[in-house]
Amino acid sequence: MIKTDEELKDIISKCTKCLDIKFSGEDGKRAIVVCGGTGCLSSNSNEIKDRLIELIKENHLEDKVTVNQVGCFGFCSKGPFVKIFPEDTLYHAVKLEDCEEIIAKDIMGKEIVDRLLIEDPITNQKVAKQEDLTFYKKQVRIALHGCGRINPENINEALGFGAFQGLEKALKMDRQEVINMILASGLRGRGGGGFPTGRKWQFAYNQENDEKYVVCNGDEGDPGAFMDRSILEGNPLAVIEGMMIAGYAIGAKNGYFYVRAEYPIAVHRLQIAIKQAEELGLLGDNILGTGFSFRCHLRLGAGAFVCGEETALLNSIQGQRGMPRPRPPFPAIKGLWDKPTIVNNVETLACVPYILREGVEAFTKYGTEKSKGTKVFALGGKINNVGLVEIPMGTTLRELIYDIGGGIPNDKKFKAIQTGGPSGGCLTSEYLDTPIDFDNLVALGSMMGSGGAIVMDEDNCMVDVAKFYMEFICDESCGKCSPCRIGTKRMLETLTKITDGKGTLDDIRDLEELGQAVQAGSLCALGQTAANPIMSTLTHFRDEYIAHVVDKKCPAKVCKNLMEYYIVPEKCKKCSKCARGCPVNAISGEVGKTPFVIDPVKCIKCGMCISACPFHAIIKR
Repeated sequence: MIKTDEELKDIISKCTKCLDIKFSGEDGKRAIVVCGGTGCLSSNSNEIKDRLIELIKENHLEDKVTVNQVGCFGFCSKGPFVKIFPEDTLYHAVKLEDCEEIIAKDIMGKEIVDRLLIEDPITNQKVAKQEDLTFYKKQVRIALHGCGRINPENINEALGFGAFQGLEKALKMDRQEVINMILASGLRGRGGGGFPTGRKWQFAYNQENDEKYVVCNGDEGDPGAFMDRSILEGNPLAVIEGMMIAGYAIGAKNGYFYVRAEYPIAVHRLQIAIKQAEELGLLGDNILGTGFSFRCHLRLGAGAFVCGEETALLNSIQGQRGMPRPRPPFPAIKGLWDKPTIVNNVETLACVPYILREGVEAFTKYGTEKSKGTKVFALGGKINNVGLVEIPMGTTLRELIYDIGGGIPNDKKFKAIQTGGPSGGCLTSEYLDTPIDFDNLVALGSMMGSGGAIVMDEDNCMVDVAKFYMEFICDESCGKCSPCRIGTKRMLETLTKITDGKGTLDDIRDLEELGQAVQAGSLCALGQTAANPIMSTLTHFRDEYIAHVVDKKCPAKVCKNLMEYYIVPEKCKKCSKCARGCPVNAISGEVGKTPFVIDPVKCIKCGMCISACPFHAIIKR
């Protein structure tokens, strides 16, 4: 049980030394770490870890090598990952059957398994060390501190990697001094709105009340987003420490984690981290003998996107239906159980220990004038390097997509990037050299959001993209206010009408008017930003909307009712493979005699014929 800061320093020193020895191999041992992020776990990384342990025992290597599970490496499209220290050799796409070769060739023979090295998509060279991959070179890990390095279920490794050093410093400072540090750092909320974190803390600190609360918003619901989940899976103690520092700063004794139940691994590791911190005396009463007491509680969300809005989240914690409240009063004044409450998202709280531990200058050396530090993005869609990236604010979209993301697959042409999820907008190649920060993205009709970044190429229909996000918004609207409940439904109906080939130019005008009305009249940010995908695609891709309503054509050949499947007679080999694969018998012809033909009336546009034809004789037009 740690009771004083001197005892904490002593155990941190011991843990740091153990971790340094592990990574450097000073004790003559080598260390194998296996990625335990959700993506790699879905590809059997847990079984890979277990198999490596079995092989080590079978070969009597227990005194020469250890095996550990760590958090997300970030390069998700290349997993599962296995890394070996002290050489820092990184193996990718490891399969269960590769374990024997890794043990025999690398661990016992001290020879790199060349076929498991990553080929850098930029240089086309095989790379043995993570730091030499182009994907990582422009990244800076602050919120992702420790992810991919430490075992998230072992508090000793977290302590050896800097955990609770920020809290120790904070507890020696006046509460206002802690808030002043956060204000000076320029940290803004990473959950989407970008509100200055220090100002939110200041509002809550200024309230005279016997009870205050800190809430961590882990209800990450954007399609394609997995930033908060990965942080909680990779280093939950960093978020716990950030919550504790916030609690100390405003005078709160209790913090609530609100995490969606669809994140079982994050929830499990968070529970373990809370328990281990309590057992060491770093959570509970009279922490480090300072008189500061703090406890963490966990609440699971049922998956409602609207509960990412802070007042709806607070209602859900209280056991009420997750619907937003009118503001003001804001949660910092009247929040959880009507007490002053600050709501920060996972990534925001993960940055706080770094600022206290390393200092304001270490944080502010990254970023732009009004957006300091780094931002974590879930980079996905039509991109070579799908994964989790943390970049300094001010990095351009071009650097994100081409240097880190490795460009567009199959030499396709970049079309747009959707930032901010359903609340964001699409940005075109015209803006590739725009520095990424909160204000720049909003000025261009998009937003940072929580950090989703979906890349689209020439094969994407932007009208269909807007329809996809509107379907999501309609499903997730809580229905409390009429503009969102009714307006989003009408916008979806109009978009469906357009993609079905029944739209008119008046429908485009109606979309714009509806979008403006929903933005102006909705109660919460879900409705206020619901029209962003429509408005941004209308701004940058109006010609596609025109083609849908005037020419009754989908330029990207995505909208089924505006295209047909056609067999090119000159390419048809008269083999009947397409006809045999058609589920509705829409293809006819004589084997070896006449080219086959698709009946457009019967055709359901399933694409089975294209998959079946080895001669590429079937096209969409």
